[in-house]
Amino acid sequence: MTPCCRILIPYRSNSFLGIPFKKTHNSFHTNLTNFRFNLKQKYDFYNYPPCILGSGRIINGTRTILGSNSSLGQSRVFSSHCNNGINPRGYHVIASVASNFRNYSTSVEKTRVNDKNFERIYVHGGLNNVKPFVVDKVDLDEQYDLQQHVNNDEKVEGVKEEESQAVKEAWKLLENAVVTYCGSPIGTLAANDPNDKLPLNYDQVFIRDFIPSALAFLLKGEKEIVRNFLLHTLQLQSWEKTVDCYSPGQGLMPASFKVRTVPLDDNKYEEVLDPDFGESAIGRVAPVDSGLWWIILLRAYGKITGDYGLQERVDVQTGIKLIINLCLSDGFDMFPSLLVTDGSCMIDRRMGIHGHPLEIQALFYSALRCSREMLSLDEGSKNLVNAINNRLSALSFHIREYYWVDMKKINEIYRYKTEEYSTEATNKFNIYPEQIPHWLMDWIPEEGGYLIGNLQPAHMDFRFFTLGNLWSIVSSLGTPKQNEAILNMVEAKWDDLVGLMPLKICYPALESEEWRIITGSDPKNTPWSYHNGGSWPTLLWQFTLACIKMNRIDLARKAVDLAEKRLRVDQWPEYYDTRYGKFTGKQARLYQTWTIAGFLTSKMLLENPEIASLLFWEEDYDLLEICVCALKKSGRKKCSRGAAKSQILV
Repeated sequence: MTPCCRILIPYRSNSFLGIPFKKTHNSFHTNLTNFRFNLKQKYDFYNYPPCILGSGRIINGTRTILGSNSSLGQSRVFSSHCNNGINPRGYHVIASVASNFRNYSTSVEKTRVNDKNFERIYVHGGLNNVKPFVVDKVDLDEQYDLQQHVNNDEKVEGVKEEESQAVKEAWKLLENAVVTYCGSPIGTLAANDPNDKLPLNYDQVFIRDFIPSALAFLLKGEKEIVRNFLLHTLQLQSWEKTVDCYSPGQGLMPASFKVRTVPLDDNKYEEVLDPDFGESAIGRVAPVDSGLWWIILLRAYGKITGDYGLQERVDVQTGIKLIINLCLSDGFDMFPSLLVTDGSCMIDRRMGIHGHPLEIQALFYSALRCSREMLSLDEGSKNLVNAINNRLSALSFHIREYYWVDMKKINEIYRYKTEEYSTEATNKFNIYPEQIPHWLMDWIPEEGGYLIGNLQPAHMDFRFFTLGNLWSIVSSLGTPKQNEAILNMVEAKWDDLVGLMPLKICYPALESEEWRIITGSDPKNTPWSYHNGGSWPTLLWQFTLACIKMNRIDLARKAVDLAEKRLRVDQWPEYYDTRYGKFTGKQARLYQTWTIAGFLTSKMLLENPEIASLLFWEEDYDLLEICVCALKKSGRKKCSRGAAKSQILV
């Protein structure tokens, strides 16, 4: 029996219009053994129309797409039924963007904004609470001959045989992890271990986790699942989500969603989309990175498939504007970097990254560049595009100038004067030289450098965060010289940052009293485990992309070969523990989908490195001509934009 499909929107009360809801079941089908993608299948997304097109409201029975101004209210819940009828009145959106790299589509897709036959929304009252793991502390100290293991030679024939088997198994596992909604693929499970009896939220589709899966499918030529994912997650964007009667900003994307099966009368059932915006997550933290990843994937979809009609739809344009407006909203912060709380990104537990973590800044910069490419340039978006340009200029200067460290910069900080009150101060953030950790002074190589993890008044987090540095290369947030230096440092510190399994999520790990204070004695983030210095194979695809951009394919191949020897044998774990990544993580899920997809994406990028240019950004020299420094307007001393430009052009 074909189910009816709806969206499950948690709301403040347990009823809607005075009608109580029935309890739902948490079962849905994920074993897709017979699922196969067919590129020649004449499937069009309009055969199954989206339940909602962006953020909207009902006016006189007609749904209206809202604009992107700050006065937007919350979206309204409405009800109607699915139909394949197409409104004859389409919307032609002019795709004029501030980028020379965009290839325009030859056709513009009609957007059925006024389609009368929309699908009914199912509103439900609440989500199931999840309980955290109770874990035991283990001793992770090890004495291991790393170099002997890394240099263990194998026959070339054996390696090729293993590579073939690993890729074949990975594709099979990835297809088995696909989740369907109303008979169409919509995403992949976070993990699909058949022996896991306590999946928590690993049986959901995460936006950030799906990115490598989406790229793997796109690089293989299968775009249906990615298109469905982009449109259905857009449906979940603007709805009111509350924690303790408080609603976050409009435009927030969920961290994850689940397809639930709800029984109806007469032995019928329906499928519902149940999003999680953080109100059920451990720590109750809203995801900052979900919307940024969504925009990045939207651009990648257009670049790889050539289907720019998707991003030109009115509902998709509205979704982009809502996300960017949320990120660009005014607040108390004085810096162009995005202010976020601990646990709001890939590191989704307390790890001392509150403030302005590099990972978010790199993704934010990428999302701004993507949006500038994709936004239709008209009267409604002109001011937003100007704001994006100004923020890009300020953010790139801020990160390049203040987050960068190498031997020269560390020595400069070591000789800082403090308590400087002046617009001409050298030590603008009042950093005390005593903050420089002893490990860094001995660890930093003569050649190379990196972007630090965080910067706030009187605080520099000198830890190396891999995702932020890699994505700074990919997005050209760093200068060309800085990007080259980051990979030089990775090569120089290969044993520390790669070891036996690429790649460390951060280095070094927090230990002893520092671990207790900063992590809150988190038993899952013990030293050299999970987010605290653990090794995450999913970072492999981003490392590969960065290496291809900087013409260091040798480093990428070395890392991929290293991972390929172990991942299949170890059953594709989520992360690895210990200083060199010797052991499978103590609580790591097996058959972790983004581990599998990251490996496949890396392999395909190495086989076709020319396609990687569609996924990264080159230096935008026009941004160097834009100076938004307020000191210039007030007649005070100008910022050092000219000096920064000179440094980049060297």
